Amino acid sequence: MHRPVLLNEVVTMLEPRAGTRFLDGTFGRGGHTAALLEAGARVIALDQDPAAVEAARCFAPQIASGQLAVEQMNFRELATVAERTGGFDGILLDLGVSSPQLDCPERGFSFQADGPLDMRMDPARPGTAADLVERLNLTELTRLLFDLGGETKARPIARAIVDARRTAPIISTLQLAGIVERAVGGRRGAKLHPATRTFQALRIAVNDELGALDQALAATPAALLPGGRLAVISFHELEDRRVKRFIEHHSQPELRAAGMAFGQPNPDYCFQKLRRVDPSPEEVTANPRARSARLRGAIRL
Repeated sequence: MHRPVLLNEVVTMLEPRAGTRFLDGTFGRGGHTAALLEAGARVIALDQDPAAVEAARCFAPQIASGQLAVEQMNFRELATVAERTGGFDGILLDLGVSSPQLDCPERGFSFQADGPLDMRMDPARPGTAADLVERLNLTELTRLLFDLGGETKARPIARAIVDARRTAPIISTLQLAGIVERAVGGRRGAKLHPATRTFQALRIAVNDELGALDQALAATPAALLPGGRLAVISFHELEDRRVKRFIEHHSQPELRAAGMAFGQPNPDYCFQKLRRVDPSPEEVTANPRARSARLRGAIRL
């Protein structure tokens, strides 16, 4: 069963109630959306994955009543939706790959079972992970694995990939996972599979996840109504660092460079920062995929 991460904490942070309008930027299977609807809010839910939009059929009564609208769209288009609707009392961005995507071998996100090396959240998007693995040269692969995966053994992994593809195309998840595992000498008691960071890096690149996040965050100040609330759930350091810096910058009334006695007014000041929330030990035990989740939020001044 799909478990929405930090569900109670998200509801507490966003404070949905009757008469308010919210944007759920990543519908997934509707766990967070359902909680917003239950509180009486109206919701526009976006998801770039057509399978997620199809799953929204179980919300037919709320869609028919106009309380919920679900659209196949990347949340990077948040500004367009806000302009069309007049803004939101709350915005939720639940980042990264969803459990249903991970659990479907045909999508190619996981090495737990064999599947095509795809990783596209929107199957209509051009370019798969297999295309990247085939096209990038040694230097480009090394940089991608290090920059987007934090992979400290990026060079030997990239070298192993380049050597392997000379023999045969790398087209499946287990094929790539095996290449990575052999390149770094196996698991040797490590908690993470050796291919975890490689798969993360490829997935982020295939879906331009960081570019989409930056574009969505930049649109939130104008998309939120006064007093509106932003909540963002991230799952790895690259995402969390971006969210943290964005909220902190927009929460500072003054900017002060090193050596300056006085600060200058911050033209981007518009947020009150909220406290970061991590999953409880009980939630991590019940849902291990929640262990790396971080929830950050802000209130539009």
